[in-house]
Amino acid sequence: MFEFELIDSSLEGSMMGENPDQTARLERMAPALRDNIAAMENYTLVDTGPVADKAASQNLQSCGNCALSYAEEVGADIAVVGTVQKVSNLILNINAYAYNVDTGEPIARGSADIRSNTDQSWDRGIQYLFENVIKKQLEAAL
Repeated sequence: MFEFELIDSSLEGSMMGENPDQTARLERMAPALRDNIAAMENYTLVDTGPVADKAASQNLQSCGNCALSYAEEVGADIAVVGTVQKVSNLILNINAYAYNVDTGEPIARGSADIRSNTDQSWDRGIQYLFENVIKKQLEAAL
Protein backbone atom coordinates (compact mmCIF):
# COMPACT_ATOMS: atom_id res chain seq x y z
CA MET A 1 0.00 0.00 0.00
CA PHE A 2 1.66 3.15 -1.25
CA GLU A 3 0.85 6.74 -0.34
CA PHE A 4 -1.90 8.51 -2.26
CA GLU A 5 -0.95 11.16 -4.80
CA LEU A 6 -2.74 14.42 -5.55
CA ILE A 7 -3.68 15.30 -9.11
CA ASP A 8 -4.63 18.97 -8.90
CA SER A 9 -6.32 19.94 -12.15
CA SER A 10 -8.06 22.85 -10.41
CA LEU A 11 -5.07 25.15 -10.91
CA GLU A 12 -5.64 26.37 -7.35
CA GLY A 13 -2.39 24.80 -6.15
CA SER A 14 -0.33 26.43 -8.87
CA MET A 15 -1.93 29.79 -8.15
CA MET A 16 -2.22 29.71 -4.35
CA GLY A 17 0.52 27.25 -3.34
CA GLU A 18 0.20 24.22 -1.13
CA ASN A 19 -2.87 23.96 1.09
CA PRO A 20 -1.68 22.45 4.42
CA ASP A 21 -5.18 21.20 5.34
CA GLN A 22 -5.50 19.45 2.01
CA THR A 23 -2.00 17.96 2.34
CA ALA A 24 -2.96 16.57 5.76
CA ARG A 25 -6.11 15.04 4.26
CA LEU A 26 -4.09 13.43 1.46
CA GLU A 27 -1.68 11.96 4.01
CA ARG A 28 -4.62 10.29 5.82
CA MET A 29 -5.90 8.43 2.73
CA ALA A 30 -3.35 5.60 2.56
CA PRO A 31 -3.36 4.92 6.33
CA ALA A 32 -7.17 4.75 6.31
CA LEU A 33 -7.19 2.28 3.43
CA ARG A 34 -4.29 0.33 5.01
CA ASP A 35 -6.23 -0.04 8.26
CA ASN A 36 -9.28 -1.32 6.41
CA ILE A 37 -7.31 -3.82 4.32
CA ALA A 38 -5.35 -4.99 7.37
CA ALA A 39 -8.63 -5.80 9.11
CA MET A 40 -9.65 -8.12 6.26
CA GLU A 41 -9.24 -11.84 6.66
CA ASN A 42 -6.46 -13.35 4.51
CA TYR A 43 -4.69 -10.03 3.85
CA THR A 44 -1.46 -8.97 5.55
CA LEU A 45 0.21 -5.64 4.93
CA VAL A 46 3.82 -5.42 3.85
CA ASP A 47 6.03 -2.54 5.00
CA THR A 48 6.78 -0.32 2.00
CA GLY A 49 9.22 1.77 4.05
CA PRO A 50 12.32 0.42 2.27
CA VAL A 51 11.01 1.74 -1.08
CA ALA A 52 9.08 4.77 0.20
CA ASP A 53 11.58 7.35 -1.03
CA LYS A 54 11.70 5.81 -4.50
CA ALA A 55 7.90 5.62 -4.66
CA ALA A 56 7.50 9.22 -3.47
CA SER A 57 9.82 10.44 -6.21
CA GLN A 58 7.61 8.90 -8.93
CA ASN A 59 4.12 9.42 -10.22
CA LEU A 60 2.97 5.86 -9.50
CA GLN A 61 0.04 6.20 -11.90
CA SER A 62 2.22 6.83 -14.93
CA CYS A 63 5.70 5.45 -14.25
CA GLY A 64 5.40 2.26 -16.27
CA ASN A 65 4.40 -0.15 -13.50
CA CYS A 66 7.11 1.01 -11.09
CA ALA A 67 4.69 0.41 -8.20
CA LEU A 68 4.71 -3.27 -9.12
CA SER A 69 8.50 -3.33 -9.07
CA TYR A 70 8.60 -1.56 -5.71
CA ALA A 71 5.98 -3.92 -4.27
CA GLU A 72 7.93 -6.93 -5.53
CA GLU A 73 11.09 -5.49 -3.96
CA VAL A 74 9.46 -5.58 -0.50
CA GLY A 75 7.89 -9.01 -1.01
CA ALA A 76 4.29 -8.00 -1.64
CA ASP A 77 1.89 -10.01 -3.80
CA ILE A 78 -0.40 -7.03 -4.40
CA ALA A 79 0.43 -3.38 -5.04
CA VAL A 80 -2.16 -0.81 -3.97
CA VAL A 81 -1.92 2.77 -5.20
CA GLY A 82 -4.28 5.71 -5.03
CA THR A 83 -4.93 9.25 -6.13
CA VAL A 84 -7.14 12.14 -5.24
CA GLN A 85 -8.02 14.24 -8.25
CA LYS A 86 -9.02 17.77 -7.38
CA VAL A 87 -11.15 19.37 -10.07
CA SER A 88 -12.13 22.26 -7.79
CA ASN A 89 -12.79 22.87 -4.09
CA LEU A 90 -16.26 21.49 -4.73
CA ILE A 91 -15.46 18.45 -6.88
CA LEU A 92 -12.86 15.82 -5.94
CA ASN A 93 -12.43 12.18 -6.85
CA ILE A 94 -10.72 9.50 -4.72
CA ASN A 95 -9.32 6.55 -6.68
CA ALA A 96 -7.68 3.30 -5.54
CA TYR A 97 -6.18 0.48 -7.57
CA ALA A 98 -4.84 -2.94 -6.55
CA TYR A 99 -2.67 -4.99 -8.91
CA ASN A 100 -1.34 -8.53 -8.85
CA VAL A 101 2.42 -8.02 -8.65
CA ASP A 102 3.26 -11.15 -10.66
CA THR A 103 0.91 -10.54 -13.58
CA GLY A 104 0.29 -6.79 -13.43
CA GLU A 105 -3.43 -7.48 -13.75
CA PRO A 106 -5.82 -5.28 -11.77
CA ILE A 107 -7.66 -7.14 -9.02
CA ALA A 108 -9.51 -4.17 -7.52
CA ARG A 109 -10.18 -0.64 -8.61
CA GLY A 110 -12.67 1.99 -7.71
CA SER A 111 -13.54 5.62 -7.46
CA ALA A 112 -15.56 7.79 -5.12
CA ASP A 113 -16.67 11.29 -6.07
CA ILE A 114 -16.85 13.69 -3.17
CA ARG A 115 -18.21 17.18 -2.86
CA SER A 116 -16.37 19.83 -0.85
CA ASN A 117 -12.75 19.89 0.20
CA THR A 118 -13.21 19.12 3.91
CA ASP A 119 -11.90 16.58 6.40
CA GLN A 120 -15.34 15.03 6.66
CA SER A 121 -15.86 14.61 2.90
CA TRP A 122 -12.40 13.06 2.36
CA ASP A 123 -12.79 10.69 5.34
CA ARG A 124 -16.26 9.62 4.24
CA GLY A 125 -15.09 9.24 0.65
CA ILE A 126 -12.24 6.83 1.41
CA GLN A 127 -14.47 4.82 3.75
CA TYR A 128 -17.21 4.61 1.12
CA LEU A 129 -14.69 3.58 -1.54
CA PHE A 130 -13.37 0.76 0.63
CA GLU A 131 -16.69 -0.52 1.97
CA ASN A 132 -18.66 -0.40 -1.27
CA VAL A 133 -16.08 -1.12 -3.95
CA ILE A 134 -12.53 -2.16 -3.03
CA LYS A 135 -13.39 -4.56 -0.19
CA LYS A 136 -15.77 -6.60 -2.34
CA GLN A 137 -13.25 -6.87 -5.16
CA LEU A 138 -10.42 -7.87 -2.81
CA GLU A 139 -12.64 -10.53 -1.23
CA ALA A 140 -13.53 -11.88 -4.69
CA ALA A 141 -9.81 -12.00 -5.63
CA LEU A 142 -9.03 -14.62 -2.94
